[in-house]
Amino acid sequence: MWPGVKAWWGREYAKHPEYWKQCFEVDTSDKSYEEDVELTGFGLVPVKPEGDAISYDSETQGYVKRYTNVTYGMGYIVTEEALEDGLYEKVSKRRASALAFSAQTTKETVHANILNRWFTSGYNGGDGVVGGSASHPTASGNQSNILSTAADLSEASLEDLCVNIMNATNSRGLKIAITPKKLLVPPALHFEAKRIIESELQNDTANNAKNVVGTMFKGGLITWPFLTDTDAWFILTDAPRGLMHFKRKAGVFTTDADFDTSNAKAKFTERFACGHTDWRGVYSTPGA
Repeated sequence: MWPGVKAWWGREYAKHPEYWKQCFEVDTSDKSYEEDVELTGFGLVPVKPEGDAISYDSETQGYVKRYTNVTYGMGYIVTEEALEDGLYEKVSKRRASALAFSAQTTKETVHANILNRWFTSGYNGGDGVVGGSASHPTASGNQSNILSTAADLSEASLEDLCVNIMNATNSRGLKIAITPKKLLVPPALHFEAKRIIESELQNDTANNAKNVVGTMFKGGLITWPFLTDTDAWFILTDAPRGLMHFKRKAGVFTTDADFDTSNAKAKFTERFACGHTDWRGVYSTPGA
């Protein structure tokens, strides 16, 4: 879609990988908005006394998360004079490369902002509270996806949050089997995170003990440069419908000519929505 060209000074800055694809589940959309609806499931099955009628439970609708698709677009112009002077190829390829860089950076920023605002009042999920909260309302009472006491990244705090994940329940309070998948940190925590989860033995001790917590993260470590809080950190779990991306229209690069000015125009547009449905997809702490 984008010309693979070098900038006019002979090189261009390397792009970051598309980190958002490693964090968000991707779905398609064919409408202006999409809605994810929570279903509460059933409770525990009760004892049926001999001769008594069977008891019935109701699966009810929980919260609704709406994803409204947004169009992102930007373009550039090559003037008539540049075209006349034979500069179109040089100028247009350079600007196309710059536009591609801007488009990718925008996408990373938009997705990272879901987590940058994870604890920020006003940026609520479908259940009416922020993504990282001890008060997610459910059919069985409030539930939490954060540490009871906010803590900086350490082996101990990582273990505590993993224990919370292993004790997770659904909306009706039944135990569910979700597991840690990836540790997600900002650049400021990169080295500490690598020492904790990638050391063969237990980190920062003289004990000859196996690094157990590191073995839990089969998806490894993601250091996302677009995360802005230097001490907030996140565990992505394998819970379905956690961080979500809805693709309404893939990125498209098109060109045309302007009749009145005889300038050449090029533009990029893309349409998508992102957010989170099930808060159990992300366990976290804002740091101490």
